[in-house]
Amino acid sequence: MGRSWESLKTVAGFLGALGKTLAVSIALTQFGGNTSAIAADTVVVRLGLFTESISLAELQKAAKTGELPESLQPFTKRLPEQQRRFLLGALGMNIPMNVVTIDKLANTQIGTSILSDFATALARKDKAGVQALRAGLVLGSAAPQGLSILSFIAAYPSKRLEIDLPQAFIVAGNLNTAFWRTQQFMLAIAPQLDPKTPQIPFTFDPSQPGNAEVKILNLSLNNQKRDAYGGQSQRKIPVDIYWSTAATPDKPIIVFSHGFASVRTDLRYLAEHLASHGYVVAALEHPGSNGENTNLALQGKTRVMKPQEFLYRPQDISFVLDELEKLNQTANNPLQGKLATNKAMVVGYSFGGATALALAGAEFQLEHLKQRCKKNLTILSLGENIQCIAQELPENSYQLRDPRIKQAIALNPITSLLFGETGLTKIQVPTLVLAGSADKTAPALTEQIVGFDKIPSPKWLVGIVGGTHLSIKDPSTTLDQVGQPNTPISGGEVVGEKAADVRKYLKAIALAFAAQMTPEAKNYAIFLTPDYAQFASTPAFPFRLITQIPPDDMAIVKEFVNK
Repeated sequence: MGRSWESLKTVAGFLGALGKTLAVSIALTQFGGNTSAIAADTVVVRLGLFTESISLAELQKAAKTGELPESLQPFTKRLPEQQRRFLLGALGMNIPMNVVTIDKLANTQIGTSILSDFATALARKDKAGVQALRAGLVLGSAAPQGLSILSFIAAYPSKRLEIDLPQAFIVAGNLNTAFWRTQQFMLAIAPQLDPKTPQIPFTFDPSQPGNAEVKILNLSLNNQKRDAYGGQSQRKIPVDIYWSTAATPDKPIIVFSHGFASVRTDLRYLAEHLASHGYVVAALEHPGSNGENTNLALQGKTRVMKPQEFLYRPQDISFVLDELEKLNQTANNPLQGKLATNKAMVVGYSFGGATALALAGAEFQLEHLKQRCKKNLTILSLGENIQCIAQELPENSYQLRDPRIKQAIALNPITSLLFGETGLTKIQVPTLVLAGSADKTAPALTEQIVGFDKIPSPKWLVGIVGGTHLSIKDPSTTLDQVGQPNTPISGGEVVGEKAADVRKYLKAIALAFAAQMTPEAKNYAIFLTPDYAQFASTPAFPFRLITQIPPDDMAIVKEFVNK
């Protein structure tokens, strides 16, 4: 996911923090405070027939001093320390976005849906909760200190901000339920995650670079195509080709598909690693769902993403393979005769993971998605919200397989709604799925683990215990994560140097997986085993690899998913 999409996640997380902060505040007061505060500077929390007023001045003082007001001290002992810290931390949290960005985000389809859910916790007779929330966000972001819970309250367009406490708990508690179920699942199967000492010697290190010098060829391709609605469009597709003189047609060509609102350099370090070992890697950019498109959407110049992008992305890769075959036959081209375009491997990250699975044979099954996406969007993860854009596609089922794709790697893919109950059973090639246990955007339980069970063998599921959604990304693409607030649906990303162990392991298993399509397959097969995962594990990141989810664990999966 890119920086622009992170902004929408931050706003939703901010609203969740607001709801939880007010809930904790009323728990502190236990109906014992002074209700004579000035209405324009007052938050009123309602619990049935009871109400409690908390002045904005009291909240501002608490944020500044780091101490709760003296009038509330007798009640703080009744709260766990974690709730007290959360309250004070949330009051001091600032959202690093300007008024223009907030205004654009709050007026998107998903933004409006999230505001609608939070508006149900507002006690208003005029039923203008969505408009009031949007105004509070926009006006609050124009404050000198920027958008915070305090500036939002001060800007809220009413004499008082009145919260229905039970409903606030429900809305805040529903945020990203898939993520919290994943954490419960990980705890439930903790005994099965106990490490074992590997007994097999590893004679070389596949995470180390190869001997070949990597070169990069930049292409700009134009694809005229007809969309799902019968219209004609032109897509300009930038492609970076990573290659070396060690490349031979004995090795598969590898195609990379980036995440939503991101760029083709998502996995640059991995492309360079594979190229140094003699593979040719084509990293393309999907123009309708990249960072540039999302930035235009924030300026009001286009949609965040059009539904036909779910179809265009796999077709982009098929088109690039067509063009590379032409290049393979072009005289005097340095890549002439080196490109095995009929023996390709696709690597997709996040939204690109779904793209990779579709190319491998997975079929979109959208009937259930269209029903599910009509309901409360607040309880969905951001990955599920992205999938909900597909509800506008005219058909319920799509098949986008490219028979030239012989293997697929799906890194933190989104799958839960797109492929329905049977779509993933149609995959026809060996597939490796990677999941991070702390992924908030595409929670492992619902997006990878459940789907993995449906994929036919041969298959591999790689678990990064402690890995987040952005952990595998190239450090150059995660610089914006510094200082990001940690909210229920975003933030807390482990990136850069802190995630170096994750990227090192990914380099090893991606190389070993690609090698399964070469004469060196047997030499590399050992690195696709639980023993090597344990050997490569570090204190920060225990790695796990399985080829089948044990029946007992699958029963736990179904238990949590059906909650």
